Amino acid sequence: MSETARIVDQALKMFEGGAWHGPSVLEVLADVNAEVAASYPIPGVHSIWELVLHLIATQDAILRRIRGEAAGLKTEDFWLPVPPVSEVAWAETVERLKRQETELRQAIGDFPDERLDAVLVAGGSSAYNNFHGHIQHNAYHAAQIGLLEKAQRI
Repeated sequence: MSETARIVDQALKMFEGGAWHGPSVLEVLADVNAEVAASYPIPGVHSIWELVLHLIATQDAILRRIRGEAAGLKTEDFWLPVPPVSEVAWAETVERLKRQETELRQAIGDFPDERLDAVLVAGGSSAYNNFHGHIQHNAYHAAQIGLLEKAQRI
């Protein structure tokens, strides 16, 4: 198995399920509706919706970096505005997250193993660090989303 295939496998588990550490991104989002996603059960903490949009922005930045674009260089690039709250808008947000994650896994799978140590964008980190960082980032925010969802039930 190639290294990129191993990375794709780990990314799939972290996003869809089967990761050894606990719930994946989609598992923690399974019972979240628009009202829950948009709420702030813990003062001063991002909402679930904001975190999902942050995951989307990060996916987009990595996809663009793979294409050789300088992307995600400013903090504001990673925090997208929440649309007007509705179940349709929430469903569209989650579908975009799923679609883009699939696209990113495909791009990682197509990435040549021999280029994993190469820097994706001048001044940035290697492809390997971007790809593994993405998995770690998903794990971190999946845990946050899980806590926020539970905080709504308290």
